[in-house]
Amino acid sequence: MTYKEAVDYLLNQLPMFQRIGAAAYRADLGNITALSEILGHPERGTRFIHVAGTNGKGSVTHIIASILQAQGYKVGVFTSPHYRDYRERIKINGQLVTRPFITRFVNDNLEKFKAVNASFFEITTAMAFAYFQEKKVDYAIIEVGMGGRLDSTNIITPLLSVITNISFDHTQFLGNTLPLIAGEKAGIIKPHVPVVIGETHPETKDVFISTADKNNAPITFADKKIRLSDFKTEATGSVFSVGGKTYKSDLTGDYQKKNIATGLAAIQQLQAAGVKITDNAIAKGLKQVKTSTYFIGRWMVMSKKPLVIFDSAHNEGGIKELAAQLRKLSYDQLHFVYGTVSDKDITHILSLLPKKAAYYFCKPDIPRGKDAMGLQQEAAAQKLKGAIYTSVKQAYKAALAKAGKNDLVVVSGSIFVVAELV
Repeated sequence: MTYKEAVDYLLNQLPMFQRIGAAAYRADLGNITALSEILGHPERGTRFIHVAGTNGKGSVTHIIASILQAQGYKVGVFTSPHYRDYRERIKINGQLVTRPFITRFVNDNLEKFKAVNASFFEITTAMAFAYFQEKKVDYAIIEVGMGGRLDSTNIITPLLSVITNISFDHTQFLGNTLPLIAGEKAGIIKPHVPVVIGETHPETKDVFISTADKNNAPITFADKKIRLSDFKTEATGSVFSVGGKTYKSDLTGDYQKKNIATGLAAIQQLQAAGVKITDNAIAKGLKQVKTSTYFIGRWMVMSKKPLVIFDSAHNEGGIKELAAQLRKLSYDQLHFVYGTVSDKDITHILSLLPKKAAYYFCKPDIPRGKDAMGLQQEAAAQKLKGAIYTSVKQAYKAALAKAGKNDLVVVSGSIFVVAELV
């Protein structure tokens, strides 16, 4: 296969949860274990940091990566999903996995994939492990795809586990209560491996403590360990203090306060384990998270007159943080381009959105995309008013055409909506 044919095989011929939903979900580690075995265990020999959580996984993953890179380490990053290029899922020091590697990996192992009926995510996870092993990275930060306990990434034994927070998402797979969801996320906690929990929550705290105790895993709650003060955030970055030192970051939004605290708690644990990370590396890494790691999709400021922001918030926790941040901005009129997926209960999510905005409802161009007319009807029940558009691009074009220079245009609701525009 050529590179194009290899990526087409991965994206269009394999079961892919992001596109088709539940039909692609594998509720066990049997397949990835079998695939790893016939590939020669590409996950062995690499020093991993494993990151799970409902919201903030991507931010925390890239914060840790940026700081380690600033120290001079060769750092692999595995995340999902991608926005515009499949290669975004696998990076080393901010550089996307090469086309020749993908082509070779697929061609060399195609029959092995078929032998175990491997899914899209299982193959991509194995590919990331193989790439990081071949390139001999110093560290690899691995973001969980969904959940934790049964996620394909959970065959690794990391140096450190991180769980950012717990909110409602993918409840049909992970459970419909916060303790049940926490139990799935806690599945990444390994025997004797330290774990950092981003937020102390009364409904989930005991789940994490119990699981850590059973595994003799030292546990740290980041919000009890790291205190950020004088936190100020604008459209293009943030300034804050930790331990009497002032730092700058290119991450924007009040919600990044807890992600930064979680990332710094993780860095402290790595330092305690003997990983050399200086204060200068921490300052440099925080300052250039987006630029050094190719981190896209969160609070992307696309223009200033009018102010246009792309943000891939898509679940209750993410939308709640986005709505809170929007309330702190000054503008004349809010134009909100919104689309989502069909297999998600969005009633509560819609209730969190700004009531006074003009909405531009659209369907992301994937099989799971929610019909714009049905979306408009559900939104109307929550007193959200707006028109229907036949595509994300048409909705965005209409919003820009109607926006005055002092207005705000927001594109959100699904990673797949943002992906069509970035």
